[in-house]
Amino acid sequence: MTFFPQLVAATVEGQQTLASVPQIQDGLTGQISRETYIAYLTEAYHHVKHTVPLMQAARARLDDAHDRFRHALDEYIAEETGHEAWILNDIRNCGGDAEAVRNGLPREATQNMVDFAYDYIAKVNPMGFFGMVFVLEGTSVRLATQGAEAVARNLNLGPECFSYLTSHGALDMEHLVFFQKLMDEIEDPDDQAAIIEVASAIFTRFANVFRAIPHDRAVAHV
Repeated sequence: MTFFPQLVAATVEGQQTLASVPQIQDGLTGQISRETYIAYLTEAYHHVKHTVPLMQAARARLDDAHDRFRHALDEYIAEETGHEAWILNDIRNCGGDAEAVRNGLPREATQNMVDFAYDYIAKVNPMGFFGMVFVLEGTSVRLATQGAEAVARNLNLGPECFSYLTSHGALDMEHLVFFQKLMDEIEDPDDQAAIIEVASAIFTRFANVFRAIPHDRAVAHV
């Protein structure tokens, strides 16, 4: 068995933990308030703004034996640069205060997830960062393809409020195919273990990010 199926199988529990979060379940069916959507975008901004710096940090620590993965990170960096600006535009178009978000602080759960990634890259194994890519890209595709249209319809919001999510639908589907092929090139057991460890940890931490977003199911479903 190549590595990608192993990664999927090894993180089933984490996938289920994330999928069980009410904010995600209701977001996928559009049953959230505008305030909850803006709160989601706010936390998305505070972790997405670290995507490129995290990739740069991982790339800088990869040795020549991992040159293939340095080049892959170069491609990711080129693709991901500037995406946090899309989120601020979506917040603004939803009636939120984009400047307050830009100048504000993330919730503790969001900061915890970002700090974990930086620490793992710096102190353990930079290849582990691909575990975070696995979690975030897979989740963004699902939210984009299943959730954005439902939220837009239920809240009567225009496409200008969903540039971040909708752009990641088609884009990240391509990324997922690229990512799967990339992971299947990994044969080093230590690198494989690191990616699985980070993916499992990020599934738990990303679930906590969503749980921390204010959301009242009773109100949302009225």
